[in-house]
Amino acid sequence: MAGISDLQSSLLTHRRQFPALQGKAYFNYGGQGPMPEAAIAAIQASFRQVQEIGPFSGQSNAWITQEAELTRAAIAAELGVTGDTISLTEDVSVGCNIALWGIDWQAGDHLLLSDCEHPGIIAAAQEIQRRFGVELSTCPLQATLNGGDPVAVVAQHLQPNTRLFVVSHILWNTGQVLPLEAIVRVCHDRPLPVLVLVDAAQSVGVLPLNLAQIQADFYAFTGHKWWCGPEGVGGLYVRPEARQELSPTFIGWRGIVTDATGHPTGWKADSKRYEIATSAYPLFAGLRAAIACQHQIGSVGERLQRIQSLSHYLWQQLQQIPEITCLRTSAPEAGLVSFRLPGQSHKNLVQFLEQNQILVRTILNPDCLRACVHYLTLETEIDQLVAAIQKFLA
Repeated sequence: MAGISDLQSSLLTHRRQFPALQGKAYFNYGGQGPMPEAAIAAIQASFRQVQEIGPFSGQSNAWITQEAELTRAAIAAELGVTGDTISLTEDVSVGCNIALWGIDWQAGDHLLLSDCEHPGIIAAAQEIQRRFGVELSTCPLQATLNGGDPVAVVAQHLQPNTRLFVVSHILWNTGQVLPLEAIVRVCHDRPLPVLVLVDAAQSVGVLPLNLAQIQADFYAFTGHKWWCGPEGVGGLYVRPEARQELSPTFIGWRGIVTDATGHPTGWKADSKRYEIATSAYPLFAGLRAAIACQHQIGSVGERLQRIQSLSHYLWQQLQQIPEITCLRTSAPEAGLVSFRLPGQSHKNLVQFLEQNQILVRTILNPDCLRACVHYLTLETEIDQLVAAIQKFLA
């Protein structure tokens, strides 16, 4: 693909690879992306291959090792790091929990969250607070959505006893893209450096990433959202310098080293130490196929340009409906567009749209609707969504 100028002409053909996009307008990429046929076929072929060679054999074990290494390498290439920094997990929540629970928390330590984190992460932080006597607080990044300096807000809320700051690269509810590299720098540039855990659910598969440059300590992601891979495969990037700060909490045979008698003697040297045990290995090939499918349409930067253009178009169209209030007063920088219908039931609108084969979702905090556009989205689908909203309001 020569570039973004050629994208539109090839998009209709490209979209035929995605069964979930046929006959419906899909705006839930931030919840789960639709898989291409190549990913489905790769998973099926891998399951069959395992059964044909014998699921518990020397040959299958060698195949599993190779599949894991190929998958780490494919992920690492997308994130600007090396494969030894990647732990293969099931999803973002698992990756975040590995980082949250692996720190040697002491009573009186401070754990800082942004006020836009997912409920699952908040609940884990609350349990750490309860068990270890950790101080837990939030910093108001949501207030910077339409003006303000997120870096300054974070700096103001760090304390001398802060051990970890948890933040999303793209906020899952408002769609704001945070200046992560600058935030990490503020956290690290302290007498007692603050570790940074990033929920990357909405950034991987959207933004061009160079985690070696960003320097976040822990970056948890999934393959089933913007990469359009299978649910059940994700990962955790651990910055090599941060490994000494993070002990394995969930422990299994994949992460340990044994002696000649099979007795455990320690952890693996790289980020494989945070992996646990048996996974659905045939899904690995599905994720690699999904990533490769995206490479058919420009570069990640060119795909982001299209996402931003579509977000701007959707945001503009919604602005033309008097009953709608967009959370952003300017066009979003990524693919999440959140808006409200004051006086109307957001749940009822979601149900109405689904009856018309248009898929969006509600968000509870802040109370709003969220429509996600990907490079796969068509302008005509946005027109269809806006017309259906107007029909609902009428």
